[in-house]
Amino acid sequence: MSIQQMRKRYAMDGLDEKDVARDPMVQFEKWFEAANQPDLPDWFEINAMTLSTADESGRVSSRLVLLKGVERERFQFFTNYDSLKARQMSHNARVSLNFYWPHLERQVRVEGVVEKTDRSQSERYFHTRPRESQLGAHVSRQSSAVANRHELEQQLEQLQSHYAGQEVPCPENWGGYEVTPNQIEFWQGRPGRLHDRICYLRNDRSDDVTGWQIVRLSP
Repeated sequence: MSIQQMRKRYAMDGLDEKDVARDPMVQFEKWFEAANQPDLPDWFEINAMTLSTADESGRVSSRLVLLKGVERERFQFFTNYDSLKARQMSHNARVSLNFYWPHLERQVRVEGVVEKTDRSQSERYFHTRPRESQLGAHVSRQSSAVANRHELEQQLEQLQSHYAGQEVPCPENWGGYEVTPNQIEFWQGRPGRLHDRICYLRNDRSDDVTGWQIVRLSP
């Protein structure tokens, strides 16, 4: 089968304005819980999301990161502060997130502004990670060139010896980010590519109790 012939018919569900929550964060939690099914394969991470960032010249890059919390109406993730994405976010705080749950034929697209979490929050999360991931955060010079795999493994062995029997400290150049959304779109696949798209737009009007406006977008 050629790439042009690859095609799937979406027909699992629909999405109507009258059925969604007034608050998009409540709606996200409902969809996230629905996506978290017990019989999913081990390789499938429902908290995986595409993070798109852009530098000051408008050059865009995307990669998958893991959602690690939804707190105070913000989406939270953690990474190396010296990475390409971190450098881009320091110049341009506007980012986009995209979740895709193919087993439900659903996507959630988020646009918003990112900022670093406070240091104590980064340290608390860091110490919940597996020890090998903690050590790996010290080894990684994310997005920079490395001579070979052996060099990384040597550094890891040295750190394992150095911190044997000790707590691994959170690196200064590692921590969290929070995305405050100003737009969240819920996408449900439908037959004939007439997909349902319900979009929440931030609305600061004093007469709007929720602070969000709900609109249907054309597929």
